Amino acid sequence: MESGTISLERVGSFDLQSTLESGQSYTWDRADGRMYERPGAVGSTAWYHTVIPRSVVGTEAFVRVRQTDDRLEWESSIDAHDELCALLRLDDDLDAIIESFPEEPALSRALERFDGMRLVRDPPFPTLISFICSAQMRVSRIHQMQRRLAESFGTSVTFDGATYHAFPTPEQLASASESALRSLKLGYRAPYVRESAAMVASGTRDPTDVQNLSYEAARRSLTEFVGVGEKVADCVLLFSLDFLEAVPLDTWIRRAIADRFPDCDRGSYAETSRAIRTRLGDTYAGYAQTYLFHHLRTNETASV
Repeated sequence: MESGTISLERVGSFDLQSTLESGQSYTWDRADGRMYERPGAVGSTAWYHTVIPRSVVGTEAFVRVRQTDDRLEWESSIDAHDELCALLRLDDDLDAIIESFPEEPALSRALERFDGMRLVRDPPFPTLISFICSAQMRVSRIHQMQRRLAESFGTSVTFDGATYHAFPTPEQLASASESALRSLKLGYRAPYVRESAAMVASGTRDPTDVQNLSYEAARRSLTEFVGVGEKVADCVLLFSLDFLEAVPLDTWIRRAIADRFPDCDRGSYAETSRAIRTRLGDTYAGYAQTYLFHHLRTNETASV
């Protein structure tokens, strides 16, 4: 077993709980079983764990991490320091990113509530599947769905006497029957998951293929996966592929546009997306969106 600490003094503000429980990532879990139990809470010292896919580090690698005061403590089956820095975007200059945000009351309140929340940089394939499953689902149910997929089809990993499961590989999900996927309560999403996994497993397409494209071209390209519309494509771009300008137009952001930024509603997804990106600061508009999303989702009485 490997272990270590990451000092947050040079990283700047960081909050592990709000980062991992803000609806960005569905591949992490809490050791105490209380994931998403306290919407909008910050500052937990609970252990969070995930299994890093073989495609990232050459083997399925278990890692767990918790935040205590000004440091992160971690334990893993590998030396996970660099992987954690990447997954949790500890390399981002959060102060500079926030400085780029516009002066907006709801955004200012979100920053006060969730000081230190960062975007994640999740592995692309689990992100793709997670957000294909996200349509019309609460974040807790999306998380449960991904856990069931991992437990049913993913490779098992033993760490410190306990068994965990990696998120399934494209090949594992492509081999699953539609009925088996439906039995995990995927519903109409089951064939989308199976067919998109088959596209990756066969080499027909891969979400990482878009990394060298312009943002809007990358979004269009991702919609060629089965079950992926523009909003899901934006989620994959933002939470996995470093397109920090992406603004997923989900229910909460559309509500914010209607109530506070009505001039940004241009009818089509593409035109509304361009307008709200400009309003939220272009380069880091996706960061601003994530703060707004988490603030509004966890406080339905919040003024937008």
